Amino acid sequence: MATWLIKTEPGDYSWDSMVKDKRTAWTGVANNAARVHMRAVRKGDEAFFYHTGDDKAIVGIVKIVSNPYEDPDEPGLNGNGEMKAPLFDVSVGKKAKAPLTLKDIKSDVRFKDFDLVRLSRLSVMPVPADLEKIIRQKTGL
Repeated sequence: MATWLIKTEPGDYSWDSMVKDKRTAWTGVANNAARVHMRAVRKGDEAFFYHTGDDKAIVGIVKIVSNPYEDPDEPGLNGNGEMKAPLFDVSVGKKAKAPLTLKDIKSDVRFKDFDLVRLSRLSVMPVPADLEKIIRQKTGL
């Protein structure tokens, strides 16, 4: 089982929206590098739910409840013969007892090579196992 981090602007889709909906398709990702990661997501994985914008914090965790599938609004294959626009479904997990801010992450040297720090525009990324443990400890997840 892998752990991911998925980013959303809370004005577009917030943790409160996730709690209300209970399940949603993770849509709206256009970045090709993020789409590569989306194709690797598997049912049973988990993802830290990260608010961008003013919040800039991990606010909860969700469960991945489907393998990637083709976005019906953007069908077709990319140049590598893969789904051009993959989607996956997530269900609400648990709210963080203490949100973990980007400021706190950046101030911890253990996160210096984490994609969240290095690639600020990436909206879906893997979380290395050693960092997952730290995030879970700091957030109470």
